[in-house]
Amino acid sequence: MNFVKRYNVIFFAALLLGTPLTTFAQSGVIDKVIAVVGNSIVTKSQLESQYLQYASASDKTDPQLIRCKLLEQLMFQRLLLTQAQKDSIVVTDAQVEQELDRRIRYFISQFGSEQKFTEFYGKSVEEFKSDLGSDIKDLLLAQKMQAKLTEDMAVTPSEIRSYYDKIPKDSLPFINEEVEIGQIIKKPPVSPETKKEAKDRVQALRDRIVNKGEDFAVLAALYSEDPGSAVRGGRYDTLRRGAFVPEFEAAAFSLKLNEVSPVFETSYGYHIVELLDKRGEEISVRHILIAPKSSPNDLVKAGTILDSIYTVIMRDSISFREAASRFSDDEESRQNGGLVTNPINGLTKFEKADLGQFDPTLAFTIDRMKPGEITKPSITTTRDGKQVYRILNLKSRSEPHAANLKDDYQKIQTAALNEKHQKAVTSWIRKHLAGTYIRIDDEYKGCKFDINWLANQ
Repeated sequence: MNFVKRYNVIFFAALLLGTPLTTFAQSGVIDKVIAVVGNSIVTKSQLESQYLQYASASDKTDPQLIRCKLLEQLMFQRLLLTQAQKDSIVVTDAQVEQELDRRIRYFISQFGSEQKFTEFYGKSVEEFKSDLGSDIKDLLLAQKMQAKLTEDMAVTPSEIRSYYDKIPKDSLPFINEEVEIGQIIKKPPVSPETKKEAKDRVQALRDRIVNKGEDFAVLAALYSEDPGSAVRGGRYDTLRRGAFVPEFEAAAFSLKLNEVSPVFETSYGYHIVELLDKRGEEISVRHILIAPKSSPNDLVKAGTILDSIYTVIMRDSISFREAASRFSDDEESRQNGGLVTNPINGLTKFEKADLGQFDPTLAFTIDRMKPGEITKPSITTTRDGKQVYRILNLKSRSEPHAANLKDDYQKIQTAALNEKHQKAVTSWIRKHLAGTYIRIDDEYKGCKFDINWLANQ
């Protein structure tokens, strides 16, 4: 018995919702509808696209078995979408754009460059994103609906113990070597002169729009440093409160129709925004961002500051955890005493393969460290391409072993909660199938699904 039942519908949903989606063209395949769930359809090309994505990243299990499981996942997604529409669940264009950007960055990192990416697919990044947009929106809606079904669930220590005790001892999962890593990040301080320069640039653009009548969209496309909106002339559609940082929302929601805001500041830099449309708590806007740039001297200052922090830690005047909580500029790890979270599973432990995927240079450094060791400050590049100084701490390194409650409590807790989620979602599916029209093409009626989709037909 493993911690994750790979082919169970709820976990397969989580797998697909969390990974990039392909849009491979199926040459020689005549597309057709292979399943209907309520008023939504699943086509053969959609199934084959999912299959190619899975086959490229996983072992070559029986292709027909995989196709059956993927078809069940797609039908489950359609069922979630139907309910999401009934519950008025909303995904904003900004959320879709953010997810598209995340996936495109992943694709490009796999190919090595944007040029290789475009050569392989025969289309530009923007064309690829345009093709993928509606699919991503459906995925995010289904994801939000699935999260809603289980959002209030938790597991007690006794439930975790009970889950663990049910696993036969000879079937306990084998846990590879894992590490826990702490970090302290120091970003280059931005000088007042640099901030003023950025603010003045935005003000000059605002003057060109307000006083000279120049087109906001054209200037946004030419000068805005927000990659999520610049390619669309700075446009964000149907934004709800909570989608952006408070300063941005305060400025945007206070505007009259077609009014351009004064220059304002957020943690990202300096902005102007124009209100295009407002319907209740939803707005559409155009936006220009100019971010202050750090100079080489600013980077040197960051290194000097972090070197002082390192010295204090090494003198035992302050613990690494406390120093990270007080001084690190990385918001996520700072809140956890410097511990880095594994983006693959949300836990604080990394297997070597996970670490290499997260940050190859980090993997190389950690491999040579001993538990408790702290590195001297060094320059690294963040995922958004900015240079920062970083101190690393190898908090722990575990030897390969069979899973146990003492060393692997987080994993077992997550698995127990997943099982509880699984039961709840399976119950929800069976309940909602009773009133939903289902049709499956004869080619796939021989599939062994986890749920009897045709029970009520």
